[in-house]
Amino acid sequence: MISRTSLLLPTADKIMKELDSNMKLVRLRRKLSVEQIAELAGISRRTLWLVEKGATGVAIGTYTQVLFVLGLEKDLLIVAGDYLLGRKLQDSKLSMKESVPKWKI
Repeated sequence: MISRTSLLLPTADKIMKELDSNMKLVRLRRKLSVEQIAELAGISRRTLWLVEKGATGVAIGTYTQVLFVLGLEKDLLIVAGDYLLGRKLQDSKLSMKESVPKWKI
C-alpha cells in the first residue's frame, strides 16, 4: 500500500492535530468504540485511527463521514460559512463598469 502524506505548514498541522484530538474526545465522551464509529462511517478501524492521529493523507470525505456519525457535520458549515466582512471588502473592490472580456473566435 502506498502511503500518501501531505506536508502542512506548522500552523495547519497544529490545527489538524487539534481537530483530530477533539474528534477522539467527542467519541470517548459519548462512550463510542472505534469499531462503532468506523462501522457507522463506513471506514476501517485503521482509517479512523489515522483520522484521530492527524494523518494528512486522509480524505476530507472521510473526515465528513466521521463528523456526521459524531453529530458534528454542521461544524463544517462554520468553516465554509459566509464571511460577511470579507465579502463586503471584496465587493467594495468590484466596479460595475468592469465586464467579462469577450473572446475572439
